[in-house]
Amino acid sequence: MEEAPMLFIPGPTYVPEEVARAQARPMIGHRSREFTALFERLIPRLQAIFRTRGRVFFVAASGTGLWEAAIRNLVRRKVLCLINGAFGERWHQVALANGKEAAVFSVAWGQAIRPEQVVEALSAHPDAEAITVVHNETSTGVMNPLAEIAAAVRQAFPDVLILVDAVSSLGGAPLETDAWGLDFVLTSSQKCLALPPGLAFCAVSERAMEKAKEVPHRGYYFDLLTMARYADRGETPATPAISLLFAADRQFDRILEEGLEARWERHRRMAERVQAWASERFALFAEDGHRSWTLTCVSNTRGIDISALNEFLRRRGKVISSGYGPLKGKTFRIAHMGEIQPHHIEALLADIDEWLEGGQKAR
Repeated sequence: MEEAPMLFIPGPTYVPEEVARAQARPMIGHRSREFTALFERLIPRLQAIFRTRGRVFFVAASGTGLWEAAIRNLVRRKVLCLINGAFGERWHQVALANGKEAAVFSVAWGQAIRPEQVVEALSAHPDAEAITVVHNETSTGVMNPLAEIAAAVRQAFPDVLILVDAVSSLGGAPLETDAWGLDFVLTSSQKCLALPPGLAFCAVSERAMEKAKEVPHRGYYFDLLTMARYADRGETPATPAISLLFAADRQFDRILEEGLEARWERHRRMAERVQAWASERFALFAEDGHRSWTLTCVSNTRGIDISALNEFLRRRGKVISSGYGPLKGKTFRIAHMGEIQPHHIEALLADIDEWLEGGQKAR
């Protein structure tokens, strides 16, 4: 069997062998004492990763499922969607698909959303019950100033809920659910948490749980109140992805053994290294001061053949990602998240340099 390449893509990310092996543990029943014990081990560590004392939930879904959960549970009529990339746009589409009035505030791809812009947009939509914001846009490599946005909203519009996509930032960059006053924070297993795809996690504030009680037609699978009722007895409403939870059980230990702040710092150092390299050889797509800690979006100023570069990298056991959507071919993206280490980054950049210097002819 061909060995899989090291993934420097926005996701899925590299899964450590011991974490992958944990999925092979003998199966247990989801209404058993063994599962309740697993559940009760997972919850406090998940709270630690989200930096919250509040409710945390996990579901068998991608992060996209929790976009829908946030909209169905926490918006009766109208939401304001903040957009500066493909995933902000997609969350807006989810809101519309669920029958909500979804106003939009958008800025150009590559730009960050400013707190004062959000306050101005909410002033134009005073009936909005919530905002949606993507903390880290992997389509552009922009990290929005979430703490500042949340502070501005809480001061100017204290009743507005703050719904956050942290799919590609939780575990790789500072995020403080409670301290920043965030109401719903969601993430996926296959990004900075370095787990196999198939799980989504969220943290939910108490006031968001209270708001859910007022919202009709919350759906069935993603109903937060049902999740909470089962969680209180150490269970999930539906059969969970138990094998994936075995992997999470091991990986959460690894994350907290490294230390969350140390993990953030590792991501920051790798981002600085890649972005310094990209600035010398190409240019960076994201604006200065708001560049992601977990992924770098490189402007293809040299007009290189990104597919050819990836063919070369695959022979070296590595793979990067092309640009997303309208940026395909115009940019390429190097993810430095999860269990990627600085020495992995150095090896990748050396290989790309070799290709740029003429190694593209090597076979």
